[in-house]
Amino acid sequence: RVWRRAARLVRSVAQWTRARLAAAIDARTTRARTFCAARAFYRFALGAASERDSMRAGGLVRPLHGAILRPIVAATALATIIMGAAFGRETKRLPAAGKRWAGQLGKKLSPIEAYVPMRKHPQLFESLLRDEWLADTVRDLVAAARNGTRHLDLVEEAPGVYSFELFTPAFADAFLDEVDAYAESGLPVRRPNSMNNYGLIVNEIGMKQALTELQREILWPVARLLWPTHGSAFHDHHSFMVRYRPDEDAGLDMHTDDSDVTFNVCLGKEFTGAGLTFCGMGGHQDHRQFAFQYKHVKGRAVVHLGTKRHGADDIISGDRRNLIIWNHNNAWRLSDAYR
Repeated sequence: RVWRRAARLVRSVAQWTRARLAAAIDARTTRARTFCAARAFYRFALGAASERDSMRAGGLVRPLHGAILRPIVAATALATIIMGAAFGRETKRLPAAGKRWAGQLGKKLSPIEAYVPMRKHPQLFESLLRDEWLADTVRDLVAAARNGTRHLDLVEEAPGVYSFELFTPAFADAFLDEVDAYAESGLPVRRPNSMNNYGLIVNEIGMKQALTELQREILWPVARLLWPTHGSAFHDHHSFMVRYRPDEDAGLDMHTDDSDVTFNVCLGKEFTGAGLTFCGMGGHQDHRQFAFQYKHVKGRAVVHLGTKRHGADDIISGDRRNLIIWNHNNAWRLSDAYR
């Protein structure tokens, strides 16, 4: 009797797996890795009875009774992982099915874990320091900064405002593709900050580790060269995407950032207007005085202190997307000079 129940359970799992793979292969939109999808199910297979009940409610598998059957389900799921890797690392999925699945996973997993099976560009979550993604001059620029020298591509746009080419168009396109995929996944999205209404916090979709590596290897040496006190060390960051469109957030009033050093990288897309206007330093007499208007260039980062007052000019047409990294230096914030 036990083995008959085990056989029925294995058949149910196999049918569930085939249905998921078939839906993925037949779909025509965004990609997801079969390997990660199977791994997500593997987590369910090793889970508690409450997780089993949630799947049983959808008619997917029969309930588990006793510890004997649980290893069978786990082994079947593990075989699915191997099979998924053998048939190919990427498949396609239906958006509606993906949203339903994300909702099911989100009940038991964090948004970061739930999004793993739906990632379009998994390399973005591993490292951003790929040669095909970094601009040709970045590594030389960083090496010069570590030696205390300012590279020719690190341009002083105005007093206290610098820019340099950071990313290639290929990176910008892949990053925006990933951000849009997450927005369509049905998983929770928080506003990037208290000012912008459109965008998302990329730390919260699984990219914090990759961005921390970028901060340590690329951003920090540049910041330390330009502002030895504010950039003496970076201990954390708040990284997010913002989006400007004529019918959404058209612009942003003058403000300062909750940041010690800010890196603002334009990733596209096509737009007119939507420049960046700078005034003086917050708390200084010239804090309301116009200083400079910066024109965004795809892949180029503009760098300034968080206390430098600035605002986003209204966009006239198109769609502007920017990756913004607010870098935090705890030692600076605890100093008498900061207070």
